[in-house]
Order: sequence, then structure tokens, then C-alpha cells
Amino acid sequence: MAKRLLIIDTDCGIDDAQAIMVAWAASDVCVLALTCVFGNTSVDNVCQNVLKVLSVCKREQIPVFRGSAGALVGTDDTLSHHHFGTDGLRDVLEDKDPLWEERIQREGAMAAMIRLVTENQNQVSLVALGPLTNLALAVKVDPSFPHKLKDLHIMGGNMEGKGNLTPCAEFNFAKDPESAYIVLEEFLCPTRVASWEYSCKNALTWEFFEELVNQDSPAARFMKTITSRCWAYSREALRTRRDAYFGPGFVSYDSYAVAAYVDPSVVTESVACPVRVELQGAMCRGMMALDLAGRLKKHSVTVFTRCDKDKMARLLMASLGQP
Repeated sequence: MAKRLLIIDTDCGIDDAQAIMVAWAASDVCVLALTCVFGNTSVDNVCQNVLKVLSVCKREQIPVFRGSAGALVGTDDTLSHHHFGTDGLRDVLEDKDPLWEERIQREGAMAAMIRLVTENQNQVSLVALGPLTNLALAVKVDPSFPHKLKDLHIMGGNMEGKGNLTPCAEFNFAKDPESAYIVLEEFLCPTRVASWEYSCKNALTWEFFEELVNQDSPAARFMKTITSRCWAYSREALRTRRDAYFGPGFVSYDSYAVAAYVDPSVVTESVACPVRVELQGAMCRGMMALDLAGRLKKHSVTVFTRCDKDKMARLLMASLGQP
């Protein structure tokens, strides 16, 4: 059977690293490329983090492309305050590669996306795990780009106006609201969204997390290292906004989007409706609004609401159990 073709667009933080490994563990998936975007940290740090994950998992043959260093509009001053540290992997890795730039493709991320999808029309899926800047730029350069995609999976946005970066907006969308707006308006291919609330409501147990990272494999040891100083991966940490809304639990946010791509049966409930990203207001800018009544009269996207936690856990366990 022919393998499914995938591009992963990432702002590689800790949960991105886990999500990328979920894709690699799927025997019927071929990752064509990893494209990098700012978000959890600077785009240069993202590139280095992706290369580190590739090295740990012995996947150095997969090409890595550098993408956007900032949002379409305005500037971002929140990079240094994110809970994944300044480098996106909680600043615990000592062995930085001084020659990392030589391993990055000269072609830019947006151009690579357009080329790979054009060469394999209606065969390539795209999973977006960070701000949607690279995708928005791609559709502006090539308006036919979304029509050539097989489908799009997004980790981002929210369903209930509960935010984790601002009071009403999820991190990835709040980092670049204009790009999120463009993508959800102009990408007419089948689009599926794993929102922040979806991930939080389907949290796994901290006992499972301990079992996950204590497997005897390079990937598990790597994940144990990069989560060791991160309060978001500590059951003893002070209550976060997520905990206040949804209760405690282990959540690998980006993995929920990749898991739904790898095995669609992981998603047990969803809603199909038009959505729109709010661009105004200090509190609401970047918030994704669901039009359940269909007043927008535009194309619908699929927004996940519930998953099979046992299947989710098995995918995560398999991703770190690889030799």
C-alpha cells in the first residue's frame, strides 16, 4: 500500500517534538518535509530543535525548511515568556550544533510547501502545529495552493472563548491572528481543527505520563530530559489556566492534531460548522468563533470535541517506544 504523504509545519516546542514522533511511528505515513515557523521560540531555534528531534530519532534524511520569523502584522514581544523556555525545549540541551544552518534547506518553507504540494496534487496532507504564517503566505503567493492539498489538520484556536495566551485566544492563533483568519477563510480543502479546549478536555493521567517517558528508548529519554524542568509537565506545579478551566492532567497539545491524522478513529465526536477568527479587541483578538447556526454562509470545517483516550495513549506510547 502506498504511504500517505505529509508535511508538518511546526514551531517546535516540547509538544511539537512529541507530535512529530507520533507521525514517524505510523508505518503508513511518509513525512515529506518539516517546515519551521516562529512561535514557541524564534524560527532559528525552531530549526535547531527540529534537527535535534531528527537526530534523536535517526530521521536526518527528512528535509527541514526555515519559514516565517514573525507574524504578518505587528510584532511579537511574548517569546521570552513562554513556558517552554527561551529555546522552546526548556533550555536543557547542552550539545548545540554550531553548524546547524548547513543542515537547513536553502529553499524557504513557503516555497517548499507550494512545490511539494504541486508535485503531488491532492495527495499531500498538511499538519500545522504553530502559528499559521507560512500557510497564509503560501495561499497569497499561490491562491490555488489549498485546492492542491488533500487536507489540512490544525492544532490551534478555541471553541469556548477560553484562552491560554490572552483571556480569549489560544496561543497559536493569538501569535498571528491575521494568518489564522486567512487560512480559515481561504483554505477550502477539508480542514480539521484540534482546538485548545479539545486537547485539555481529553487530558491523560500523570501516571500515564510517567510510564510514557520512562520507556527504555532514545526518544523517551529525550522527552524525559526536555520535560524535566518544564512546569507544564509537572503534576506538582501551581495550577495553570488550563487546570482552572478543565482540571489537572497531562496534555501533549500538538499530538492531538497529529493523532487525528494518523488514525481518524481517535476522534469520536466533532462538529462541522463555519468558523471565523476575531481580529479586533485586546481580549478577543485571535479568538476562533464557531458559527453553529450557520449564519456565516461559508464553508465548514470540522472541529474536534471528544477523543478515544485509550487510542490516544497507545499512539503516544508507540511514538516513544521506537528503538
